[in-house]
Amino acid sequence: MTIGVSHRALALAVLEAATPDGKTAAAANACEVATFGEVRIDRTERFAPPIRPGRPQRPELVAPKDTPRRRLSSPEGRAILIHAVAHIELNAIDLAFDMSARFSGEIEDLGLDAAAFVADWFEVGADEARHFRLLADRLAELGHEYGDWPAHDGLWRAAESTSDDVAARLAIAPLVLEARGLDVTPGMISKLRDAGDELSAVALSTIYAEEVDHVRKGVNWFRRVCEARRVEPESAFKRYVSERFNGPLKPPFNATARERAGMPPSYYANADVAV
Repeated sequence: MTIGVSHRALALAVLEAATPDGKTAAAANACEVATFGEVRIDRTERFAPPIRPGRPQRPELVAPKDTPRRRLSSPEGRAILIHAVAHIELNAIDLAFDMSARFSGEIEDLGLDAAAFVADWFEVGADEARHFRLLADRLAELGHEYGDWPAHDGLWRAAESTSDDVAARLAIAPLVLEARGLDVTPGMISKLRDAGDELSAVALSTIYAEEVDHVRKGVNWFRRVCEARRVEPESAFKRYVSERFNGPLKPPFNATARERAGMPPSYYANADVAV
């Protein structure tokens, strides 16, 4: 008997959704369907993702240097910070579901468990959707909404630069970009608390705790892929950073959180690191 809907159809519904509400609902639905075992892992079904995922008309996308500054001493500055993190989370939804559908065939070709791969990234995508909703709600409490300020497009550009290789995508998305979140979020939480914004600090604390697991999933799958290809993971990671990432890794590194995610310092030490 044929089981349920294909994983690629579920992922495509997320990628094509053009509103935050539609995208987060599609992400939650995909994870729920997968949880109850109704997903068909079908590599024969053609996967034709949009060149760019569906997006609302706002926010305006600008160069990183043109995004607004986040002065956490003011209510608006704190709202700008929450908005920037919400934008990252919305992009992260698409990154997770694109990962699950784009690379499941490559995972299977390597002799790895494609169903487990899809399940992991569906779960990550649903987490990111929940994170976005948490931040959107906090923005509303602060008198704003997603789209009120410009944002940059760096995350999806990273996805485009790694669309041909699952190891490259794993290296750059979870092991560089999400791991960077582990480095910087504790400082943001501390500054929000110093400014008396406990509710925003709690929201970021919730996200921070769950992002450790996202990086852990990335590290685990990166290692499995490298082992299947018979390459050494740490040297492969450093090569991908050099070849595929736009710029060096930036210290300071949150060694404690990275270690909990399975990424020892030997991964990022001397990995084209800025000083």
